[in-house]
Amino acid sequence: MSSLNISKVAVGCASYDALEKRQLSRLTEGCVPIVTRFKPKRADELIGGSIYWIVKHRLVARQAILGFEERAEDKRIVIRLSPDLIQLRARPKRAHQGWRYLTAEDAPPDLNGGEDDGMAALPPGLAVKLASLALI
Repeated sequence: MSSLNISKVAVGCASYDALEKRQLSRLTEGCVPIVTRFKPKRADELIGGSIYWIVKHRLVARQAILGFEERAEDKRIVIRLSPDLIQLRARPKRAHQGWRYLTAEDAPPDLNGGEDDGMAALPPGLAVKLASLALI
């Protein structure tokens, strides 16, 4: 059985690069914490899955979900993410509030993963630009 994923808007990020800088600035103790008011009802299924980030109405990157914990001072939920931000083959996705569950079948593939379709032959800068335009 594959893990469940969630999608979330990267509020305030205008590009993959901006998201990457933000996540690096949040890195602490080997993970990137994000805080939310409520724990997802299917949290146990999300561990091992990923959070898929939406930037400018496109899924552009994902980070593995390492776990959940509750902050003692305010009872907010901390979602612990892997520090590795994995760029995706951008796919259109409407913005939404909060998160939405995303099955593995509905998730876009990683930009540099999977079958050999000639993507590795592209110069890295060109591949990033084409992905940011949701052309690959």
